[in-house]
Formats: sequence, structure tokens, C-alpha cells
Amino acid sequence: MMDVGRHPNIKLLTYSEVEEVSGYVGNFNVKVRKKARYVDENECNACAECFKVCPVAVPDEFQQGFSSRKAIYMQLPQAVPSSYIIDMEACLGNNPIACGKCLEVCDKKCIDYDMQDEMIDLKVGAIIVATGMDVYDPTELDEYGYRSFENVITSMEFERLICAGGPAQGHFIRPTDEKTPKTIGFIQCVGSRSEKRGNRYCSNICCMNTIKDTVLLNDHYPGIEMKVFYMDIRAFGKAFEDLFRRSKEAGVKYIRGLPGEVREDPKTRDLIVTVENTTTGEVEQHELDMLVLSIGVLPRQDGSGIQKLLTLSRTADGFFMESHPKLKPVDAPTKGVFLAGCAEFPKDVKDSVTQASAAAARAEIILNADKIKVEAITSMVDKEMCTACEICYRACPYKCIEVDRENKIPAQIIEAACAGCGTCGAECPFGAVTMRHFTDDQIIAQIEAILDEDPMEKTVVFACNWCSYQGADFAGISRLQYPPNQRIIRTMCSGRVDEDFVLYAFKLGAPIVLVSGCHFADCHYIDANRWTQKRVEKLWDKLEKMGVRPERLQLEWISAAEGQKFAKVMRELEEMRKKVTKEEVEFTKNALKDLKFKREKRKAKLQADKAKAEKVAV
Repeated sequence: MMDVGRHPNIKLLTYSEVEEVSGYVGNFNVKVRKKARYVDENECNACAECFKVCPVAVPDEFQQGFSSRKAIYMQLPQAVPSSYIIDMEACLGNNPIACGKCLEVCDKKCIDYDMQDEMIDLKVGAIIVATGMDVYDPTELDEYGYRSFENVITSMEFERLICAGGPAQGHFIRPTDEKTPKTIGFIQCVGSRSEKRGNRYCSNICCMNTIKDTVLLNDHYPGIEMKVFYMDIRAFGKAFEDLFRRSKEAGVKYIRGLPGEVREDPKTRDLIVTVENTTTGEVEQHELDMLVLSIGVLPRQDGSGIQKLLTLSRTADGFFMESHPKLKPVDAPTKGVFLAGCAEFPKDVKDSVTQASAAAARAEIILNADKIKVEAITSMVDKEMCTACEICYRACPYKCIEVDRENKIPAQIIEAACAGCGTCGAECPFGAVTMRHFTDDQIIAQIEAILDEDPMEKTVVFACNWCSYQGADFAGISRLQYPPNQRIIRTMCSGRVDEDFVLYAFKLGAPIVLVSGCHFADCHYIDANRWTQKRVEKLWDKLEKMGVRPERLQLEWISAAEGQKFAKVMRELEEMRKKVTKEEVEFTKNALKDLKFKREKRKAKLQADKAKAEKVAV
């Protein structure tokens, strides 16, 4: 932190919040609110005279509430800048001045009760999201007695107790009597790997954190007896297994099983833990001086704000989703935005540093380039056909479309920001927007080629490039068996599948049509598959009104890793296809015989308007 603060090419804005981001890769405009510290950070020399005279005491968040701080305080010992800040919610000296002691003793007069927030505008070429994580609050797990028994603490609180800069100056004590404990228990997976309470995912860092803690305790307090209650120990990294072996050799007992109950002896304040040891099959009781809950990690609870500012995707777990897990592991779906650390998923320091270096390198490529190349799959607008209705603007996940409805200025694509999902083209009611290399004519030609011969024997499948199409590929390389009747049309996103494509396939005699894409919460194009869902639901209603069974149009979410699911869905589709009769298909073809593409309708309207105008002129 000190190196960052002193670096001539780094501008560090602490105690600040990003409020607005506009623009696109290479040309981002960022509005930052630098919050008022009420202490001039350039003048303050951290003499601590103000701290000494402040009469207010509140719990210290940095020390996990084990000690107190003043209303004027330094957030942590290594804070950059090394200056004090006033907590105005706790301070007595704010309007009207009731105290003012800190201002009286400040020789440099760097305290200003009237300081205001400052708005800073920045122009940047790339953005790295490294917002970190939150930790799980185990209060809801009442069987562990957290907040009921003082000697039950979390792993974060343990770190502060044992730290040399902690509330006990590095002397490890238990909270009730401030004596060094003789027996300590650790419970793993608190808030992780749980279907009912907490989170389903593994938090990655907890096992090795506990192993490290046991080794650290043994080094400083060799006589302490330690017991670890666990489901599985995941020591998968470099030298992790060696550290695990060291811990066991030091006498740490690893008991396979999670406690079902924790009670407190009212006289000694010791803890009695009841657990089923799944290795021996016996229910055991262990008496402990202290119990440490190895808590899992959570995505930032305020992450939705960053998500909206940068139009990011999030996984079902709530962490930010990368553009591609293998090919672009640090790139966000929005071009020019990169991810680092636990904002993307729980990881330890080594992995966080590695990812941060990769993100910095990716950003450097953009910053060093005179021009940025974009993929040639961006959308384009036929301005003659556009009515400036703004539907494409609302549908675009990246807000890369500019349009002025009031002044009837046609839509314009900002190609540097366009990711090429094609949702705008599918939603445009006039066929004014299409997508390079995935044009309407190209997709229509594929449908015609598929259904040119024996259409009754085939199923038309629209598959998104990143998930369902890759799922098909994975099914193939895994040699999974499924019927060969499916014919796949690849689109970059399921959001590209126009209503016209589906209806045209039915018009040409397709018995079954499948639209498939990423899982609903994991769309690679932010929220484009939400538009797919809405479009398919409208199609179901339309088909039903026409007398066509809606079941003939299927919608499935298949990820790249779900080759088994893809094969299963294909088998199910084949069973559906066999049940579709020729009479049904003929009825559908007749119902759709007058189908005209929206683009054709718009062209006909323009030609009619032009002819009418010419007639009036004559």
C-alpha cells in the first residue's frame, strides 16, 4: 500500500466511491465521489493528539469489535494516506459544535467540520474490478452458539486475537477470562457447502486457513490441544498437503464430522461440543476452552451497484462472471473491464495476485494500443428502415446504441462497445437491425437448407455459441449417444433468435424447434437471454392462438459443461418429434402460409409511402 501511495504514476483515491460510468473500451468516463474525511490528508501528520482528547468511544470494526476506537481515528495501522478521519455519526463536534476538542489541540489546524464531498471526473481506457468479498455471518446457525457464548468466535476474529497488532498485542486469550486457552476446536465449512443455510459452493480458503492457524498456534503455544471438525479437507495447492501433514504431526486431531450441538458450562464457561465421528460411527463429546468457526466468504453485498455501473454478469452464486472461463478468465463481458481477486470467485492470496497481474497485463494491452480491434460480429442499422422507436436501445445489454426518439434520429451502434449478441436485431419490430456474419438472410438460408428434404425427420436447434453449442461439442467429444436427427444452427446468443426464424422453420415443415442458451443466471451477454425468455413466451401464446401446439417449440438452458444434459434433451426432442403427425405439420404450414418477415413488411410500407408521396407530388 505504501508503494502504491508513493508511486508517481498511480493516483490513489481512498474513501471514495464510483457513482457513474459511461463510454466504452478505451474511452470510459468515470465520476467518483471522494467522501469528506473532515481532516486534510495533505496536512495531517498523524501525531495522534486529536485521538487522545476525543471523548467518544465506539467499537473498532478493524479489530472485530474486541476493542474500541475514537470518533476521530485511523482506519488501520497501515492506512494510506497515513492521516486521521472523523466518523461524523459518532462525533460530538458537528453542527452545532458541542465538543471541538480535536480542533483545539490540532497545531496544523487540518480539521474542518464543514468539509464537503468532492466529485472527480476521470477519463480512463480500462477498468479493473477488484472489490473483494464479504464474510458469512454464522448467527443463523444457532447450534454453534455464536453470539450466545463469548468463547465461540469466527476465524476472522481469531486472526485479530492472535495478531501482534490486535487488541491483545499478539497474546492469544479467550474473551471470557483473558487467559490462554488449553483446548481449541475449529469447525469447518461454516456457511459453505450447505443446501439449506449458507451457500452451496466451497469457499476455497477455509481449510488451509485453519491448517495455517493450527500450525501457528503450535509454534507459539506448544501445549495447546487442538481439534478440527470437518467434512473434507481440501489441500489441493502447492505445498498445501505438506502443511496439512505438518499440522497432523504437531498433534492436531482431525475429526470427520460436523458438530450438531454446542453447549456452555455456566461455571467454567467451557464449551461442550457434541459430534458424530463418521470415521468411527460414534457420537462423541469434546470439552473445549474456545471454539473457532471457519466461516465461508460471500460476494460483496453491494455488488449490484458495480454490476449496473459496468453492465457485468453474475453467476448464480452472486460473483461476477468472466467472459470465458478458459480463454478470457480475467475479462468481463463488457469490453475494457477486467476482474481480479475474490470479486470473481473465492481465492487465496497467491491466486488473487496472479489474477491481478493478468488483469493488469490485459489492461496494459488496451492502454498501449493506438487503435483497438473489435470482432467483426457487431450489429448494424439500416437507417432507412429505422423508426427511432428505442426498442433496440432497451434490449441492448451493453447500452451501446444511441437513438433519439423525440427528434426521430435513427439508431446508431457504438461498435467498440458492441459485443455482438444480436438481441437488438431480434427485438427490432421493423427488421432495421441485423448482425454481421449472423444476418437474417444467412440464418434463413440455413433453415431452408435443413428443411429442404425430409423436414418431418429433422429437429431445428438454435444453440448459443458460448454454452449450448459448446455443450453439444462436449457431448460429441465425450462420445455420448443421442439421435442424429437434430440440425444445429449456431448463434452468438439465444437473444439473436428472431421470432421470424422460428415461425419460418414451422412454415417449412419443422416438427420441433428448440431454442437453447446459457443458464438463466449465467448469460455471457449480461441479461440477453431474459429477452429470449420473453420472446419464446410470446411465441407460445401466438402458436396457441393459431391452433398449433406450443410444446412443439422448446426452450432449454444448457451450459458448456453439460454434455450429458444436451444428449438427454436431444433424446427427449426425438421422442417429441415422433409424436408430431403430418396433419399437424400441414395445418401449421397452412396457418403460416401468409407469413411475411418483418423486414419485408417494413420495405413494403416504405415503398407504399414513397409511391404515395410521388403520386401526391404529381
